[in-house]
Amino acid sequence: MEDEGPQSLRPWAAFTFRDYRYLWAAGLATVVSRWMRILVTAQWLFEATGSPAQLGLIGAVQLVVQIPALLWGGALADYMNRKHLVAAAHAVTFGVLLVLGFLAAAGTLTVWQVYIAIGITAATQVISQPAAAALTPTVVPRRHLMLAITGETATMNAGSILAPLLFAGVAEGVGLTAAFFVAAGTTAPAALLPLLIRARGQVEQVAEGSTVRRVWEGFLFVIRHPILPGLFLLDIGITVVSFYREILPVIAKGLFKGGAGAVGVLGSANSAGAVAGSFGALFFAGYRSKGMLVIYASLGYAVVLLLFSNVAALWAGAITIALLGLADAVTVAVRQTTVQLTTPDDMRGRASAFLVLAAVTANNIGTLWVGLWSAWIGERATMMLGAFLAFGATLLIWRLWRPLREYRYP
Repeated sequence: MEDEGPQSLRPWAAFTFRDYRYLWAAGLATVVSRWMRILVTAQWLFEATGSPAQLGLIGAVQLVVQIPALLWGGALADYMNRKHLVAAAHAVTFGVLLVLGFLAAAGTLTVWQVYIAIGITAATQVISQPAAAALTPTVVPRRHLMLAITGETATMNAGSILAPLLFAGVAEGVGLTAAFFVAAGTTAPAALLPLLIRARGQVEQVAEGSTVRRVWEGFLFVIRHPILPGLFLLDIGITVVSFYREILPVIAKGLFKGGAGAVGVLGSANSAGAVAGSFGALFFAGYRSKGMLVIYASLGYAVVLLLFSNVAALWAGAITIALLGLADAVTVAVRQTTVQLTTPDDMRGRASAFLVLAAVTANNIGTLWVGLWSAWIGERATMMLGAFLAFGATLLIWRLWRPLREYRYP
């Protein structure tokens, strides 16, 4: 979309565009659906097995399916209609969650069925992400892009507040079976709303060649980029040793002796902090040293993680996990904006795919790491170890990746 005049922009300026509002609403439904799916499957597995290691295996399952699915999704996003791709992926997720609900209601749901469902829905999640991200620059002018992406990030985090509370209310008040059906219901708008967007969904210059060739071209673009590899490595270095979101039932029980209610409190607090961080990123839009902003936020994350590992009261855990969400949200906003601003349209799907690839790979390995180490040395020691490793990884990237620490925009 072309730029408008030089008038100053208000933080909500992106919402004046009709198509952006539909994309935003679809994103909100997507986040609520994803977190409902994550929490209900994790809680069901934990109640069925009682094993932190079994929850850690979620990371292994997702790692196996998400890497090829994500690369394929990135190539598809630069080849087929992005609106249709997003809608189709969420339609599959809707069907899988509905089946889980019926199996749970019939009392025939098994552990292996849940793992299969996790694999399918994890794949559809990442297939849709590059296409959804690549749609954003087509529904707002370029000068609105930072505001649009920050608005999307804030929305994602707002949905992440709503979803754990919704999960806790349904799981505690009605039961886990009902939570499966609610998760399916929240997925339906994510599948329908992208089809109402009027802006083009097809890339103007379709990449030629096979899917493998298009993926390879995207890989070469990313590794030759002066900034993106450093951003991706920084995210990986922190997340691999500390990812707690998909294993919150273990953290809630190990640190705070809580169940589904504590999971809801911690998840919502984390997301509330992330919303604050997203809006805080708006005030740093004019801060030119974006690379150092990510470094500062990452160091802050490591320090707060150390505090989190040493608290025992749930209210203190909620405060510190909110601060973790705040620091993480700042880094997410800068990463996403940098990808969109420094990538041509015919490469955005694949560049976004590698951004998500770095994130989901780190998330899945982190889930496996935290689950296995928690079973071995305990949850508190695992979080403390992660804090020291995250601090060291941040300093290492700062020292070795000069283009990142010197990156400035605008």
